[in-house]
Amino acid sequence: MIVAVVENRATTTLIRGADLVAAPWKNGGGVTREVAAFPEGAGLDAFVWRVSVADVAQAGPFSRFAGIDRTLVLLSGAGMLLDEKVETSTTNTLALIQPLDIAQFAGEAQIDACLVDGATRDFNLMVRRGAAVGETEVWRGATQRTLSADVVLLFCASGSVSVTLGGEVQPRVLEADDTLRIDTPHALSCAVEGAGALLAISIRYTER
Repeated sequence: MIVAVVENRATTTLIRGADLVAAPWKNGGGVTREVAAFPEGAGLDAFVWRVSVADVAQAGPFSRFAGIDRTLVLLSGAGMLLDEKVETSTTNTLALIQPLDIAQFAGEAQIDACLVDGATRDFNLMVRRGAAVGETEVWRGATQRTLSADVVLLFCASGSVSVTLGGEVQPRVLEADDTLRIDTPHALSCAVEGAGALLAISIRYTER
């Protein structure tokens, strides 16, 4: 169920994890569930940004996306090692070992994933270079923040949290895999309660 509300000139949309639809990876090597994208309904060659959750069951190459900056966050599992081929004889390894470890790399990079000990679940942010920039933060436990961006997505990575925006009285309760999308927040206060963990994604457009 997706519910949109206009609050303090910011539009909020609650996206439930239970409603996410599974689809095969671009290269067919795994399963992804799109959380949100812009423009809505844009294909893999036309989005400005895309947020998704992926299940990785086996080692192998990542899909390549030219012109895309990628951020990957480990949600669950023993982790994986991302081997990026930099030059003919050089490999740069990005390690995602602990839950909420973050790796950033170019979408056109040649990446081979090696699973540490079985399947993993990952959060994926993709942003088209030159059209937007994205920032990912991990928020744990109770916190108070100020949101300012073109779009902010609060993804519940684990546990349960309550999010109160602006002068709201009733908080939004997010369970694991739920997302609160906030469009055009301008100095909007955000209070988080609970023992869970959030991924806070701030997206700013560079082309108008």
